[in-house]
Amino acid sequence: MENIEGFIFDYGGTIDSRGVHWSWVIWDGYRHAGAGLGLEQFREAYVYAERELARVRHIMPGDNFHDLLVKKMAIEFDYIEQQGWLEGCAAMSRQVADYCYERARDCVDEARPVLEYLHGRYPMMLVSNFYGNIDSVLRDFDLRRYFKGIIESSVVGVRKPNPTLFKLGVDALELPASRVLVVGDSLKKDILPAESLGCATRWLKARGWTDAEDSTTHPGIIASLADLQREF
Repeated sequence: MENIEGFIFDYGGTIDSRGVHWSWVIWDGYRHAGAGLGLEQFREAYVYAERELARVRHIMPGDNFHDLLVKKMAIEFDYIEQQGWLEGCAAMSRQVADYCYERARDCVDEARPVLEYLHGRYPMMLVSNFYGNIDSVLRDFDLRRYFKGIIESSVVGVRKPNPTLFKLGVDALELPASRVLVVGDSLKKDILPAESLGCATRWLKARGWTDAEDSTTHPGIIASLADLQREF
């Protein structure tokens, strides 16, 4: 990989959860809080909240990740109560938000030495489907300084898997796509669109949203971000 001169990182699921889809982190939070809910009910509430956040501007630019989680969990648990699956679960909502925030902080702390190492050697961009507050999230976790810039879906009006999002990141690095390596946790949303532009890729693969993606193989799979430090 001697020709690589710049990096593009995805954020959610890549830097903050070791490649595990965030639905599973939140599911762990539900179980930690003692929420007696079935997995299919949880997944329905999870999808409902994601669609609500895409439809209505609940997340403000100044919100850090804990703020985001508090709002997202409130939407999920309100939906759960409306369906009659659980009652009086406002306190449980906050427990799940706190649990998930600490999980994210642990993952970020683990990723930090790798980002520090690569930042000292390559320019880096962050490309993410997010809610308009990724800059605040990065600053809260002291990650913003590692990235030359941010391409965020809700700001530029394009969402992955549209490769335009990655093209904007490549252009910001002022490098040919063939000299940029994209790191992400989703084959569909990160790896394949980046490869369609000619970028090199590394897929941080852990537990995904679907069984189909979990069973898929790819030559660029890495088990942890630390693998990048060993390779570069």
